[in-house]
Amino acid sequence: MNTVLPRRVFLMSLSAACGAVVSRPAGAQALVDEKDAQAASLGYVAEAKRADTKKYPKYAAGQQCSSCALYQGKPTDKAGGCPLFAGKQVAAAGWCSAWVKKP
Repeated sequence: MNTVLPRRVFLMSLSAACGAVVSRPAGAQALVDEKDAQAASLGYVAEAKRADTKKYPKYAAGQQCSSCALYQGKPTDKAGGCPLFAGKQVAAAGWCSAWVKKP
């Protein structure tokens, strides 16, 4: 019995499937869930105005992800990447305690 052909087909299919997952378009990234452990530990909220000012007194009006030095999207984008949440996007109008003023 020759098993080379089925194994080869399987490996080619596996390779194609992995390539499809890795090469997702940037717009296909999921948004960070506020209940995600990393997000919760940083106090991330999708709308900056809902930031917990008692727990995070350094929050100030006007601070949001799109004005953070870590934000990787354009200021006009609704969401963009953030190195704190690898593989996911944050809302441009969001906020977390790691917010850093752009230089």
